[in-house]
Amino acid sequence: MAAFAHSAPCWVDVQLPDLEAGKRFYGELFGWTFRAGEEVDRGGPCVDALSGGKLVAALAAKQDGRMPTAWGIYFATDDIVATVTRIRQAGGQVITEPVRVGAAGVLAQAADPGGAVFGLWQAGDRSGFQKQNEPGSFCWTEVYTRQKDRVDAFYEQVLGFRGTNLGAADTHGPGRGEPGTGEPGIGGSGTTGAGADTTGEPVTRGSGTGESEAPESETPESGTSGSDEDVPGVDFRMWSPAGSEPGPDTAIGGRSVITDAFPAEMPSYFLNYFAVADCDATAETGAHLGGRVSVPPFDIPYGRMAVLHDNQGAEFAVLQPPVSR
Repeated sequence: MAAFAHSAPCWVDVQLPDLEAGKRFYGELFGWTFRAGEEVDRGGPCVDALSGGKLVAALAAKQDGRMPTAWGIYFATDDIVATVTRIRQAGGQVITEPVRVGAAGVLAQAADPGGAVFGLWQAGDRSGFQKQNEPGSFCWTEVYTRQKDRVDAFYEQVLGFRGTNLGAADTHGPGRGEPGTGEPGIGGSGTTGAGADTTGEPVTRGSGTGESEAPESETPESGTSGSDEDVPGVDFRMWSPAGSEPGPDTAIGGRSVITDAFPAEMPSYFLNYFAVADCDATAETGAHLGGRVSVPPFDIPYGRMAVLHDNQGAEFAVLQPPVSR
């Protein structure tokens, strides 16, 4: 398994009240197969999810009903202790101190200054995804926040992200011809709040969003600042990994803004995307399986997307990339 560049998204997982029900849902929705989790004392049932025989995610049974039913994102780091130190210095909160997960690696969990929760992973025997940016696998993540200035500075200091504000030159979409690449959200359509697990690991623990819903007719957008390519009415900052040339072609995630159009109690959160071959069919299948389509399929410059909740409430997005011409 190839190593991930520092600060690149390297893993996602979800905590669920009913693991078997989750396996049925995601197995039908994405065609995933499952195997028992390996290499760590998990403290509860957990399975690795595979697409075409390659690792793409993990599902875990929640051990504490107070924790959110949520998808969580993990970013790669080559020095987790130093990264945790930078989190504190930049105004974030460390939720789970670095802890070794057997031979697999070392994890930590933290919250940014706006309260959005994310994980860190320093690889040992397990680097993370074996497949991404293809149907049935992770392709994008974006954080929604009310404190954009603090959050922008935080991630650029802690993870070394190179930021680019959305601009007119980007409207044709980065990464054309590669499924799931580029910047799908452009201000986003996320509809839920955030939560944190205080004990966890990249193969078992979610650190993503909860289940409170915002108006589907609105998207968290407002005016943007600090860019040479600003688009009026859109406030979205793309992130490229440390060491890369910032811009649409290298972007791996982004930051959007929760505006006053959304409930005041709606906290910051990460929305994670999975690439699919047919957005409309995936949304229909998700509803048929007992899930809920909170944002119906719609077109964006980077393809066609929708936001769903699974049959237990965990939120995620799906993206069908545009057909190459």
